[in-house]
Amino acid sequence: MTLNFININTLWSSIIVETLAKLGLKNAVISPGSRSTPLTLAFAENNLINSIPILDERSAGFFALGLAKKNKIPTVLVCTSGTAGANFYPAIIEAKYSNIPLIILTADRPPELRNCHAGQTINQVNLYGNYPNWHTELSLPCIDLDRLFYLRQNIIYGWEKSFFPSRGVVHINIPFREPLAPIFELEISEDKQTFIYQKLFSNFIAINFNFDNYTLDLTNYLKHWKKYSQGIIIAGVDSPDNPQLYSKAIAFLSQTLNFPVLGEALSPVRNYSDLNENLIINYDLILRKTEFANNLIPEIVILFGEYPTSKELRNWLNKLKVTTYIITSSEDNLDALHSNSIHLRINPENVIKYLTTIDKKSSSNYLNQWLTIDEKININIHQEMRKNKQIFEGKVAWMLSQYLPEKTPIFIANSMSVRYAEFFWQKNNRQIETFFNRGTNGIDGTLSTALGIAYQNQPAILLTGDLALLHDTNGFLIHQYFEGSLTIILINNNGGGIFEMLPIADYQPLFEKYFATPQFIDFPNLTQTYNVNYKSINNWQQLQNLLTNLPKKGINLWEIKTNRKTDTLWLKEQFITLLT
Repeated sequence: MTLNFININTLWSSIIVETLAKLGLKNAVISPGSRSTPLTLAFAENNLINSIPILDERSAGFFALGLAKKNKIPTVLVCTSGTAGANFYPAIIEAKYSNIPLIILTADRPPELRNCHAGQTINQVNLYGNYPNWHTELSLPCIDLDRLFYLRQNIIYGWEKSFFPSRGVVHINIPFREPLAPIFELEISEDKQTFIYQKLFSNFIAINFNFDNYTLDLTNYLKHWKKYSQGIIIAGVDSPDNPQLYSKAIAFLSQTLNFPVLGEALSPVRNYSDLNENLIINYDLILRKTEFANNLIPEIVILFGEYPTSKELRNWLNKLKVTTYIITSSEDNLDALHSNSIHLRINPENVIKYLTTIDKKSSSNYLNQWLTIDEKININIHQEMRKNKQIFEGKVAWMLSQYLPEKTPIFIANSMSVRYAEFFWQKNNRQIETFFNRGTNGIDGTLSTALGIAYQNQPAILLTGDLALLHDTNGFLIHQYFEGSLTIILINNNGGGIFEMLPIADYQPLFEKYFATPQFIDFPNLTQTYNVNYKSINNWQQLQNLLTNLPKKGINLWEIKTNRKTDTLWLKEQFITLLT
């Protein structure tokens, strides 16, 4: 029996934790504090849950986010009262818009200590506004059996709401009176303890969430789509539970309809390219040429997930306002372009079951146009990358797609890292597992999220710029408890390279100080402070050799120094060259 009957707070907390353990919780991320003491002890003493201490709540939030991304089940976050919970806010917002399940347990002062300037007390009720799927405040701990059932049922409901109607955030605010430490106060016989445990848990039924429930019948839609000769399928920003089945479903749909598949770098399809002979990866470049953009106008668009990163593609579609079918298991509105759209709420992986009964269409001139142009650009890109021996940012994504070991998890940071991936991540069949924070597209928590993904996983990669990494250096504080291997490939161009792409870059000297914001950090010294292994990458052969033999443990940082101004100039020039 794992309930702690020392006092009311320990019993209350141990029921919370025991319920979560029986529901299937594997990981809890705990930040230190006094008011959360009963919760911390209950998690630490439960052998079924791995409890990970992280000092900084903002880092803890994103580390938990990374764990939940990887495991596809909720991670629990625990903190004390006051502003501690406010530091979870950026990760909660990202989880909301990325449909990642998190359960937030904020300890709180009892009602009599609120609104009177008692220390470490703020209004924590509905702290996260409309971002959680569900939020509640529990009653003060009580030993009455009816109240213990109330507690257990609220935790079960919170677990359920982290999955439905879409995966997301649940916030449970938990007030405690003292004593917070495990000071003996209750005298309950062993028979009574056994009776309480059996009443609560002997007939406990864990919830099995099966996302095959998203079973909208697509038969009539498929018949309708077959009427069109010029359609495109967009494999957008998406993170499916089964990347291979997801990629196969999109490939089968493409073959059935003879539509090209425009594959975003953050979609699995580029890493399962052998499944899909109709895959187009250079759509951003293609649509920069007016002739191509005009000749390739579709009659219909089928979008899986969210629209890709590419601004060229978005602008093109926004002007066309073509009828768009958005396939998603999310309840959210994913039409950022406000097009003529219809959401089909179905697990994308289930699409494949409708494709065996539909006769395939004859070959398509429209599809062949896309494939011919895309292949020509592919040849130009490979030629340019192979002959160019200079260190520049654009080649890193190309290298990673070619030389990472099979099934390597990689977290791609926002700003220029994700954009260079969009341009230059090549087709491969390496089944690389791509992760990202594209819910709100910020640089918050980049390192911590990647560490959460890498935790107890096979050797993983973080591809990031210097500002995104520096924004989250407290993530390195996990080092002493980190299990696994994360290699950080740091593109250090000493500032915000993405701003070099914008018109504001012409406004000097204000641009450098307020937008590019160079930090002049010596990364060998920084990594030494956190006991992180450091390497400087000076040529492409060195990087290739290192990629084929990734470190098996610890946190490693490989720095690649680039020049953001010359890289931006190269990129603008190559957009023209690669199209010719």
